[in-house]
Amino acid sequence: MRHALCSSRSPALHVISAAVLALLCTQAQSQTPEAPYLYLGLGMGQARPNLDAPRLGSQVLTGTGLAITSTGKDERDIAYKAFVGYQFNRYLGMELGYFRLGHFSYQATTTPAGQLDGRLRVTGVNLDLVGQLPVTENLSALARVGYQKARTRADWSGTGAVTQADRIGRANDNDSRYGLGLQYALTPQFLMRAEADSSRFADALGGTVRAVVYSVSLVMPLGASPTPMRRAAAPAAYVPPAPVMVDAPMPPPPVAAPVVAVVAPPPAPAPMRRVSFTAESLFGFDSARLQPDGKSALDTFAQSLAGSRLDTIAVTGHTDRLGSTAYNQALSMQRADAVKGYLVGATGLDASRITTEGRGEADPVTHAGDCKGAASRRVISCLQPDRRVDIQVSATR
Repeated sequence: MRHALCSSRSPALHVISAAVLALLCTQAQSQTPEAPYLYLGLGMGQARPNLDAPRLGSQVLTGTGLAITSTGKDERDIAYKAFVGYQFNRYLGMELGYFRLGHFSYQATTTPAGQLDGRLRVTGVNLDLVGQLPVTENLSALARVGYQKARTRADWSGTGAVTQADRIGRANDNDSRYGLGLQYALTPQFLMRAEADSSRFADALGGTVRAVVYSVSLVMPLGASPTPMRRAAAPAAYVPPAPVMVDAPMPPPPVAAPVVAVVAPPPAPAPMRRVSFTAESLFGFDSARLQPDGKSALDTFAQSLAGSRLDTIAVTGHTDRLGSTAYNQALSMQRADAVKGYLVGATGLDASRITTEGRGEADPVTHAGDCKGAASRRVISCLQPDRRVDIQVSATR
């Protein structure tokens, strides 16, 4: 009997081993794409149906008067699948797929001397709900449940005393399916999955066969933007306040020392203006993508600068203390860069006069002890003032 994936010379085994090794050993520097997005996927692996060769042989030989003396089976083959899916959010997606479980065979030796050979070929389509549970920034646990329509093509042949077995049969089976696995973000454009799926298909003799498929898949998101994953409780609903304009105090007028000659006073320094936006008024929670309300707030800010001669605009991003220091630093910088990009691209401000800085969790507004505890709805709401983007403008009218 052949075992396609168990041989050390099997190319399928090499592909799966290399894929799993890449999944486990890739540096944790990639980013998971931000939902919603459409994705495509291709996978391969090994199908392992549980063939009952004695039962199948007996059913084929019913009425022939032959007695089965021994049976054998080859119940492993390379499985392939292709699928398209839609990720509604970080936790739930839906997939439509096509699969080929492969070819399987069984044999029965009879008295008087003869041999029965049976073969099964299984293909089908499936529709699944796929749940994801983030484990780290790049790794998620998967669970799926769905429905499949499997088509089985069977044929039988005989030698020796088995003279009436040559025929072909077909059968369809509609049944539920389920599976578990892991998904790892190699890059924002390529995700790797390792899964085990369980389902059933018809044996073309009135019964069904349970099959388990172990597979590795490459998933390619379409049109998704990368954002770091972060383990935190879902935030409470929050309505962002309007941005507050705060004018810094004007410097005192210069006092010229008495001199004989008339000397013009030095020009007054450009007044400083500071604007502070809550992060949630510009972005979604734990995101660096500007929302429509955030763009509208930045449009209003840019309009307030009309008629002014701009010297400098400093954009500084801040986060709360939840999450790692490196993660918070990266997110605060991404948000500052997003604000600059919009001010330059959408409102026409001079990019050379805008600087950006990410301060992460270094400059909190809340005091130590104000928001004690790990991530929860209460703590996230309490730390809201720390999540902000400050814009400091030096300009003259």
